[in-house]
Amino acid sequence: MTRIAKPHHPPTTPSTRRHHLLALAAVAAAACALPSAPAHAQAWPSKPVTLVVPFAAGGTTDVLARALGEKLGATIGQPVIVENRGGAGATIGADYVAKAPADGYTLLMGAVHHTIATSVYKKLGYDFQKSFAPITTVALVPNVLTVSATTPAKDVKELVALVKAAPDKFSYGSNGAGTAQHLIGTQFSSAIGQPLLHVPYKGSGPLTTDLLGGQVSMSFDTVTPVLPHIKAGKLRALAVTTAKRSSSLPDVPTLQESGFAAFDIGTWFGVLAPARTPPEIVERLNAEMVKVIQSPEFRKRMQDIGAEPIGNTPAQMAQQIASDTARFAKLVVENKISTE
Repeated sequence: MTRIAKPHHPPTTPSTRRHHLLALAAVAAAACALPSAPAHAQAWPSKPVTLVVPFAAGGTTDVLARALGEKLGATIGQPVIVENRGGAGATIGADYVAKAPADGYTLLMGAVHHTIATSVYKKLGYDFQKSFAPITTVALVPNVLTVSATTPAKDVKELVALVKAAPDKFSYGSNGAGTAQHLIGTQFSSAIGQPLLHVPYKGSGPLTTDLLGGQVSMSFDTVTPVLPHIKAGKLRALAVTTAKRSSSLPDVPTLQESGFAAFDIGTWFGVLAPARTPPEIVERLNAEMVKVIQSPEFRKRMQDIGAEPIGNTPAQMAQQIASDTARFAKLVVENKISTE
């Protein structure tokens, strides 16, 4: 019968046990010493990314978010889910993202409105310049003074005459208190020397529906949600609010051309992450988004909705936010804009 020899184990002594423990400790220390950021960057994204739109569905913010999200999802290998959290002039959605985990999985489709809201809302639960990490500005979209096609006015001068003749019959809608539309409407009201009733909505979708139905007399919304109705003859564009005419409405004059020298406000839209999001994730998001924004397909999509694609750096977007926050703080005071 063949005997199988048992393996020989040297006797364990306190000295060898101590040697093994020291070796294991050295391995653990070496693992902890490895830089964690690259490993974190390589792991992201491992699940779907949520892009929060702080307005109701159907407006420019929503359209841009869905156009960007669709292409971004393909490049990062994970779905980008657009989630609408409208209300309070886009501040509810912003507050939600500001308090979300800073892991690159919850982003905000922000806009110029947030730089205005900073001065309008006295008790925000976040600081737009400190609570977010800018990623990139997606696009700039002109705002346009629009009325229902049933309104007799064919230009701004005729509209002003109608308003002054029957001021109680006219109102303007916006995407909420503290938005660009609210600021433009207040400036316009001050310029013509006639108060106008402000009707805030949770987004361009419900605002456009009421404008078409005559529940509000006019809006100063971005070109995107009203362009199809202007082309269909259901709404009439009287003037754009930027210094230059809109490429999608080349025959529509600017408010400056219509006699209002101080007007030059458009609406930019951009993506931000919660502050303290790892820099490597912000850099990755910026690179992927800029790639999408600069693609011929996306640029064509922007042209179709009256938007000018941007795609800048996080630092450039941060500078834009700081500049606009200071600029609009002055206009908010001058026009006595308040949510109260």
